[in-house]
Amino acid sequence: MRVSKCTRSKVSLNSIFLLAAILLSASAASAARDDVVTIKITDDAGQQVSLEQAARRIVSLAPHITEILFAAGSGDRLVGTVNYSDYPAAAKAIPLIGGYNQVNFEKILSLNPDLIIAWRNGNSSETLEMLKTLRIPVYLSEPKDLASIANNIRQMGKLTGTTKIATRAAQKFEKQRDQLIEKNSKKPRIRVFYEAWEDPLYTLGNQHFFSDLLTICGGENIFADLNEPSPTVSIESVVTRDPQVMLSGGHHGGRSLKGWKQKWERWTTIQAIRSGQMYLVDQDIYTRSSPRAVEAAADLCSILNRARAAYGN
Repeated sequence: MRVSKCTRSKVSLNSIFLLAAILLSASAASAARDDVVTIKITDDAGQQVSLEQAARRIVSLAPHITEILFAAGSGDRLVGTVNYSDYPAAAKAIPLIGGYNQVNFEKILSLNPDLIIAWRNGNSSETLEMLKTLRIPVYLSEPKDLASIANNIRQMGKLTGTTKIATRAAQKFEKQRDQLIEKNSKKPRIRVFYEAWEDPLYTLGNQHFFSDLLTICGGENIFADLNEPSPTVSIESVVTRDPQVMLSGGHHGGRSLKGWKQKWERWTTIQAIRSGQMYLVDQDIYTRSSPRAVEAAADLCSILNRARAAYGN
């Protein structure tokens, strides 16, 4: 069978067009693999985090990070987390890879994560250095006030492709915070001491979001001049600064209000002790920079209002 010149020409042209399309497609695919990054954001350490696609397998290295991911609609992406990541209930089913200050790197690698979210000032420096060797993107989280908690929620949404859910959660959080500010921030100031641990005596300083809770509620941290998240202090310094309200965590049922009061009862010159303004609070919501911090703010505002009534303010 003879093929005309016209037919041969059409076949040749079609082959060229097909080859060009294949080469163009291959070139585009190569560019997508090697050059195109779809997500770029800056973490709380000021470092840029880049992902080629929304994260699908995430390891969280702090309880507050786990809570933020669930709030952002990304809890189902978590494949590993650390001790005390117990909220919400679904978090308890996530495999553990250690504690916030010591993690199992072999276990992390076995989970094949495409993103690790670490605690900038909570994870050990050794842990943070080791993370750099894994060749896995790392986002460093360190919310220091309620505004940065809301920002973390939004950031997690961007990293995981759940932006709409995260935006709604952040907006709800901010609305609740703003309502508390409007209602409480201009009330008479109440001096507050928070006992984070008793031996040695730790408190919450200016770099902890607890100070922001106090600002919202019209309170004043008696150790606001200490620029550390959790500084150690002396009993004498507490006596000298004379708080009107004293707070401490219940340590998950390991401490009673009566027992805690008895340890301080000899220091009767402290107004909080003399006036009975000592309260045990939920340490998780008061010390985790998570979306539940707004619940801590509401609880704290209520406590300070009771103290104002007691002092006649």
